[in-house]
Amino acid sequence: MKKVLVSASLIILGWFSQTNAQTKLHLGLTSAYNGTFVLDKGLSEDPRYNAKPTYNFAPIGFTAGVDFGRGFGLQLESIFSKQGQVFEIIDVAKQVIGQRNVDLSYIHLPLLLRSFGTGTARTRFNFMFGPQLSLLTNGKEVYDQYKAGTLQLPPGADAPTDPNTGEPVKVNSDGTYQYPATKQTIFSTEAKDAIERFKKTDVQIAFGIGADIDLGNNLYLSTQVRANYGFVDMRNEDLVNELKDKTAKQAINDLFGRRANLLVGVQLGLHWMFGGNRSSAGGNSGVPSR
Repeated sequence: MKKVLVSASLIILGWFSQTNAQTKLHLGLTSAYNGTFVLDKGLSEDPRYNAKPTYNFAPIGFTAGVDFGRGFGLQLESIFSKQGQVFEIIDVAKQVIGQRNVDLSYIHLPLLLRSFGTGTARTRFNFMFGPQLSLLTNGKEVYDQYKAGTLQLPPGADAPTDPNTGEPVKVNSDGTYQYPATKQTIFSTEAKDAIERFKKTDVQIAFGIGADIDLGNNLYLSTQVRANYGFVDMRNEDLVNELKDKTAKQAINDLFGRRANLLVGVQLGLHWMFGGNRSSAGGNSGVPSR
């Protein structure tokens, strides 16, 4: 799918470059700082967890695009991004006794429809929207309860397994149970068992809105509020099916719920516009004024 996305974008860019004399190519570097979320109904409804605000860098990325004139273009990006979320482990006294950390690294490949202002001003709006293929490079989910405590079992869930004895813990009539301090890796890209791995690809939708600021005849700065949302459950399909059918054979059981990645952040980029920026060329992307 990665090859298809790249090939299709290159064909589109090449075709429009030959058939539209007013097209302009641009190349750039980009970076971002994002709030990242793991949307999981099971974790959000589980009294043992509290979602913590989580922020990650997308330190470096590359862009290539073409503007077709009259405020329309296409842009292909390749950006390395850290994602995931930290969930605090909460005991019945509402004290934090550990954390469950979902740590993911992706290479995002969005192909974006690009709309932009065509006036002569050096600052113009931009808006982008399109599909995104995300390739997982590394991922780990770790349950780290650094202090023993009394936890509340969610309704309908089976007792978790005691990591010391291998037997289910004793659950009281009110649904509480004692759980020892423990640190366990639940999912990992390096796991030997396929059921404990993350999926390697995610299909997402990406969109953003911001401004382009010309810094010179050919150089411009792009600023955007960017977001993307995943449509694929990040966990292995075998585990998803097992959670649907029966209690998961894990140390820490969860209620079943689809998982999705969500990212919202600020993205900045420096771009070189071949043939000159719109303001330096008199605006309108080369389209004569009426």
